[in-house]
Amino acid sequence: MSNGFARPITIKNAIDHIVDRTYLLPAIQRKFVWSSDQIEVLFDSIMRGYPINSFMFWEIKEDKIKNDFKFYQFLTEYRQFFKEDNPDIDTKGYKPFFAVIDGQQRLTSIYIGLKGSYAYKLHRKWLYDTEENMPTRHLYLNISSPLPEENERQMVYDFQFLTKAEYERKSTPENVWFKINDILRFEKADDLDNFIEEKGWLSKQFTKSTIRQLRKVIFDDPLINYYLETTQEIDTVLDIFIRTNSGGEPLSFSDLLMSITTAHWKADARKEIPDVVSKVFAIGNPGFLVNKDFVLKTCLVLFNDNIKFELRNFDQSNVILFEQNWDRIKKSITETFTLLSNLGFNNHSLRAKNAAIPIIYYIYHRGIENDINSPIKFLEDKQLIRKWLCLSLLKGVFGNQSDTVLAGIRKVIKAELADTGKSPVFPLDRIKSEFKGNPSKNLSFEDEFIEGLLTTQKDASECFPILSLIYSHLNFGNQDYHKDHLHPASSFYNSKRTSYSNDEDFQFYTNPTNWNSILNLQLLNGTLNQSKLTTPLGEWVTTNNIDRINQLIPDVSLNLADFRDFVDARRQLLIAQLKRMV
Repeated sequence: MSNGFARPITIKNAIDHIVDRTYLLPAIQRKFVWSSDQIEVLFDSIMRGYPINSFMFWEIKEDKIKNDFKFYQFLTEYRQFFKEDNPDIDTKGYKPFFAVIDGQQRLTSIYIGLKGSYAYKLHRKWLYDTEENMPTRHLYLNISSPLPEENERQMVYDFQFLTKAEYERKSTPENVWFKINDILRFEKADDLDNFIEEKGWLSKQFTKSTIRQLRKVIFDDPLINYYLETTQEIDTVLDIFIRTNSGGEPLSFSDLLMSITTAHWKADARKEIPDVVSKVFAIGNPGFLVNKDFVLKTCLVLFNDNIKFELRNFDQSNVILFEQNWDRIKKSITETFTLLSNLGFNNHSLRAKNAAIPIIYYIYHRGIENDINSPIKFLEDKQLIRKWLCLSLLKGVFGNQSDTVLAGIRKVIKAELADTGKSPVFPLDRIKSEFKGNPSKNLSFEDEFIEGLLTTQKDASECFPILSLIYSHLNFGNQDYHKDHLHPASSFYNSKRTSYSNDEDFQFYTNPTNWNSILNLQLLNGTLNQSKLTTPLGEWVTTNNIDRINQLIPDVSLNLADFRDFVDARRQLLIAQLKRMV
């Protein structure tokens, strides 16, 4: 068959080709990215006879392509984060098949709506792979009535992904919800008419016409209009892919870079890179969330002079270099995040993930990825890395122009590692010197800035880096430290006006700026913190013989009645400590 538009097929034909693996996805395709809302709107468009744009399929016949290039099956069950990767398929010796060049998102959406399922994390729930946090949903259609004319998505047909509990709650005699998957039982129109009659829907015009329309657009109407590409040249197909994916769900530049990387990577980049993302997510509590952009950027910083996301930086020679060093790259990334977790950071406190890249660079090029997390090795490096990270996060140096910052820090680390006159350490002082003339990227703290830090609240992402900087003298490598209220929080948030002699005291004691901020917080060994709980500060210090200097507790009265004096004294103590640190 020659290139050109082929005879259109029905949605049922396309679904059958997905099921029997006649339709596959080339490795250059990105992952499925459509939301449940987009799928619902797509089905409304299909029902209303709107065009859903043409598709492009690549006919694969030659064994060389089947043997040398990676292909995937369609995603049939979507679970946010946990099931976003397409299943593998070995096409060596496989039958002739068609690779989808344009239309993956739409075809996957149609399949999920008709035969699959969709699960996403509920609001205010943790990202755990459980039905409680991420319930399985199937696509339903309300066949009792259309949506109001004025609705946000301008839809006529009320398609919704519902959980089992939502379906049961919504289903009433006035609102009949039809599971879309069930329409596949009615290949013949007569079978559907019999079903309508059995249900007593013959007199319900909207119900009857809607379910008939649903069967018609699935089984009868040739809605899948496609262009067939028959060339067996991968470079030609890659060029076509780049051109055709400029429409529809926009192909982001990083998606394009990922596709090009995958095309040049002899192994399986589309599997290897997400595997690193998953391994990093398993580190920390909550786990660190990075993405493919982070991994690709890390590869550039490790090996390429130009670290910008540009097509020329992902040419075949660079990608081969990434792949040749992949085992060490992957190890350096995961060990870096393990180190950050050991230093007390988690996804919440490491809000600028690019801050991890210079650490990865240092670990990789110093060749210490196998030993960096030893409890007895590289102790000075760990202290310097932690201190640099705290300073960088608090000053927000990775907020804008992060490429410039990464390039500058890389230059300094490179010079440190090349300096044969001394044993290398993480070059904090050199980094501070490199950026001291940059008003937005320097690591110095002005008095006003320090004052602002001290009002940071316990649950803020900046809180741990501030406390980590203040308590730099603690041994972070071997202990788990908690953020702890010195004077117990329960002494303040349950306060009543009648407990105070005047309004001024009441306002001071109940103001979170005083009792829930850095001014009343410490880093405390986890075991010791569990035993402290609501014990009054003075009693806890005396009973446990606490080193007040080590814990930065001022030499003033620790009675709750003297809390105002305590806050004033600790403010001065912490300002002095922070100035020493920076």
